[in-house]
Amino acid sequence: MTAFPNIFEPLDLGFTTLKNRVLMGSMHTGLEELKGGYKRLAAFYKARALGGVGLIVTGGVSPNFTGRLEPFAKQLSFSWQLKNHRMLTDTVHQAGSKICLQILHGGRYSYHPFNVSASAIQSPISPFKPRALSLRGISKTVNDYAKCAQLAQKAGYDGVEIMGSEGYFLNQFIAPRTNHRSDRYGGCFENRIRIVVETLRAVREKVGPEFIIIYRLSMLDFVEEGSTLDEVIQLAKGIEQAGASIINTGIGWHEARVPTIATQVPRAAFSWITSRLKSEVNLPLVATNRINTPEIAQSILASKQADLVSMARPFLADPDFLNKAEANNSHLINTCIACNQACLDHVFQRKLASCLVNPKACRETEFTLCKTSKPRTIAVVGAGPAGLSFAIEAQSLGNDVTVFERHHEIGGQFNIAKEIPGKEEFHETLRYFKAQIKRLGIQVQLNTLIDESIAEQGFDHIVFASGVRPRALTIPGIDNPKVLDYQQVLYQKKSVGERVAIIGAGGIGFDTATFLAYNCSHQHTLDHFNDEWGIDKYYRQRGALKAKEITASNKTIYLLQRKTESLGKNLGKTTGWIHRQALRHKGVVMISGADYRDINDEGLTISTEGEIKTLAVDTIVICAGQESNNELFKKLSGINNHVHIIGGAHIASEIDAKRAILEGVTLAHQFS
Repeated sequence: MTAFPNIFEPLDLGFTTLKNRVLMGSMHTGLEELKGGYKRLAAFYKARALGGVGLIVTGGVSPNFTGRLEPFAKQLSFSWQLKNHRMLTDTVHQAGSKICLQILHGGRYSYHPFNVSASAIQSPISPFKPRALSLRGISKTVNDYAKCAQLAQKAGYDGVEIMGSEGYFLNQFIAPRTNHRSDRYGGCFENRIRIVVETLRAVREKVGPEFIIIYRLSMLDFVEEGSTLDEVIQLAKGIEQAGASIINTGIGWHEARVPTIATQVPRAAFSWITSRLKSEVNLPLVATNRINTPEIAQSILASKQADLVSMARPFLADPDFLNKAEANNSHLINTCIACNQACLDHVFQRKLASCLVNPKACRETEFTLCKTSKPRTIAVVGAGPAGLSFAIEAQSLGNDVTVFERHHEIGGQFNIAKEIPGKEEFHETLRYFKAQIKRLGIQVQLNTLIDESIAEQGFDHIVFASGVRPRALTIPGIDNPKVLDYQQVLYQKKSVGERVAIIGAGGIGFDTATFLAYNCSHQHTLDHFNDEWGIDKYYRQRGALKAKEITASNKTIYLLQRKTESLGKNLGKTTGWIHRQALRHKGVVMISGADYRDINDEGLTISTEGEIKTLAVDTIVICAGQESNNELFKKLSGINNHVHIIGGAHIASEIDAKRAILEGVTLAHQFS
């Protein structure tokens, strides 16, 4: 019997039944626009369908040209476009799941000069000002939604999801923030939601009664002049009356300054708002955002906060998530850590989406788990992310792997990352690595320092994943006892004073500043999160916003860099602003263009814009980059063709777990 009975309870929609209560949320992957991408997309969905997902929702497809998110983004408006979609639906159905097409009109978020919206109000995240739709344009757009849904039905989809949240087109009509119209689609709330009701009715009329219609309802806008709770409830009732089958929860506009899906967000942080609608409508409701374990999903369903749960990125991290949960093997799930580095960051940079902890995501046709016909014995030097990802993949392919680690535990730089407030999810990746090592029978020798003699131990191949060490600086006074490096602070837990200067404002510098700023006072609870980011669970104001309740750090912290550009400019595209704002909350002083003169008993002397001053600090933490631990590799590679190098030992410009894990998996498949 499964430990998660509510997850695997079927849901009867009257005309069809979902085999479980898990919806795989919409994700744009970038495969949609690639030549031959639909074949790869079919393989991507097939893996998730075979993994047990009850209902898959595709990435957003526009109902017309003006609604495309980009000029060459996908739309579904013509019969000749159906062939690729039938490839997806046939594949998913053969694998035992159902699939819905998400219809997404970008509105003013569309990144092209032909975008349209309720009013001609430019988005802060797009350079293109939209044109306000005419009444005729609104009527045509409603018909375009209906035609798109009808074509989806012909393509074999089981239903559609109409995107009405996250600040996209329909959401722009609903909110006073973006709807300044004075006709029958503006003004009072009944007018502002008119297009939503008309769209749903038009879609239902086209597709008939036996077709799933999900409406993605923005329950929390997190922007000024967003919706009120009463309006959300009223709209939910209108959605039900207009013919929807399911209401999915939408959280936050893209322009909102509130984290909604990043790792800093507590798990199931927004299931409370879905619960508020349970007594108001009779439709099944979907809870979403930061649900990444079967335990969390089971809790939401068992407590009746929602009828289904939506998970998107967790199925990037592990396509077999549900099969493992049903078999009571949740410890074997490769958990999504909500880092956004290879999924959302890639999509917003117009790259192919994947996953930091599972680089095989969206590369299913490249990485097939075919056992090798020629097993090798392989030594791996270093048990960080690169070494462990290689070891697990190579062993799975039928090789015999032994891992050597000089420290007393596996994990490498992940043992640093897990200590950072807001990055606690890295514990899950270490748990996954340990579980896979045990399951596969990989030999791990800890507290073992490797030298040249490893070349004489009979291994067919040696893989160096020996990581990095902090880069040394040559500032006068660098040997002062008040100087520490980031590993001493984050891993060895060396004592740090009350006034601190951090040299280097890359990812490690920001992590170190966060660690010190939050200190022991960090409380990763939902209430603390809501207070810090101004989320009002009582929903007393439009958009569910309230004044932030911020507690400054009990340390004085300076974060410095030599470059004159803004600090944190190269942090993650979708999460960098969160890191910067969190440090501002804590009162961290950020200084760019700093020339480090010397370290002395008074502190750190710097020059900025020609002014010399001494920062009176007790501790200076060096976060000025890394150097590769690759000396032994260099010695052996000259005499042995079977020596390989991956991860930070290969390239140490930045600590990059995404690249390290990908390199590990890629190298392992050379031994398949």
